[in-house]
Amino acid sequence: MALIVQKFGGTSVGSTERIRNVARRVAKWKAEGHDVVVVPSAMSGETNRLIALAKEIQEHPDQRELDVVASTGEQVTIGLLAMALIECGVKAKSYTGAQVRVVTDSAFTKARIQSIDEAKLRADFANGIVPVVAGFQGVDANGNITTLGRGGSDTSAVALAAALKADECQIYTDVDGVYTTDPRIVPEARRLTKITFEEMLEMASLGSKVLQIRSVEFAGKYKVPLRVLSSLTDPMIPVKEEAQSGTLITYEEEDKMEQAIISGIAFSRDEAKITVMGVPDRPGIAYAILGPIADANIDVDVIIQNASADGITDFSFTVHRNDYAKSMEIAKKVQAHIGAKDIVGDNKVCKVSIVGVGMRSHVGIASQMFRTLAEEGINIQMISTSEIKISVVVDEKYMELAVRVLHKAFNLEMEPF
Repeated sequence: MALIVQKFGGTSVGSTERIRNVARRVAKWKAEGHDVVVVPSAMSGETNRLIALAKEIQEHPDQRELDVVASTGEQVTIGLLAMALIECGVKAKSYTGAQVRVVTDSAFTKARIQSIDEAKLRADFANGIVPVVAGFQGVDANGNITTLGRGGSDTSAVALAAALKADECQIYTDVDGVYTTDPRIVPEARRLTKITFEEMLEMASLGSKVLQIRSVEFAGKYKVPLRVLSSLTDPMIPVKEEAQSGTLITYEEEDKMEQAIISGIAFSRDEAKITVMGVPDRPGIAYAILGPIADANIDVDVIIQNASADGITDFSFTVHRNDYAKSMEIAKKVQAHIGAKDIVGDNKVCKVSIVGVGMRSHVGIASQMFRTLAEEGINIQMISTSEIKISVVVDEKYMELAVRVLHKAFNLEMEPF
């Protein structure tokens, strides 16, 4: 029999009835002889409520104390779920991150896992007990409660699966898998039965909200097979059927190269572009512009530099829209120092990306993408590429149109041969 880690998101445990459904689902897998570890998130909206309470007390909450407050949401869920399992006739025991000894660094609100002591969990397996472990949290070397950042329960589940060498980590959410793009924009979007870690990592980093990016990185590093499934289906669906449902994210490309060239289209609305105009084209100019941006803990994404014959260049880059105002302020502060003629910005842009490992063995993908957008009158402002993705920055008003026409151009609504 297999060792399975099952993670349930906030909507999956959003009410006591949904918690009971989770318990029925877990009990079903346990009855088939599998060892199961369950990692639930806080109930939907609970973490936001707790953070809001903290901000009512302190405008900028002390980070250590904020972690103490925010971590309690998962503590409620694990207790309720353990009770629900016991009611189903399953032996269960709840654990906080500190009780399992999920050891992290001391970066409060955004800690990173350093080690996990799985001894208690293995002892529970031997005694027929289902451990219910709080996601999103751990403890540092000094015994302080830490949290892993928003969406950290996914990372908790994958880390536990890696430590236990689990056969699979199942992420239950309110969608039934990973789609070629958002079905709300393209109704013909198709659920993928399998996708590689590389593709999923690109999709997550480019705007797909199905999985938290750190969890995908962790799973890829430790080669933990991930499966995304829906928790809103009948909890008593047969295990054999459920085990083949959803989307499997795997490190094995197998015959992928001979299948779809493009696996999906990701997009991000939350982009902003800044252009530093008329700066000298000399060594160090990129650092002079982006160094202060990095010092402010702002991530830069797409970068373009255009040099002219007279030794003057325009330098453009994108940041998250939430960082736009701060980035503009910083750029204007360094304007005189770098000799720039002007600083201009646009916080009404978006990023649209095509992703697929099949791009490695096919030519003409970029030209097909650019031709498709040109035929719709969509102007490309910036371009970024890697081995398995091409991203373009366009006017925000064209985002949904761009996604639809690219989805059709690459025949993503059709099953690959």
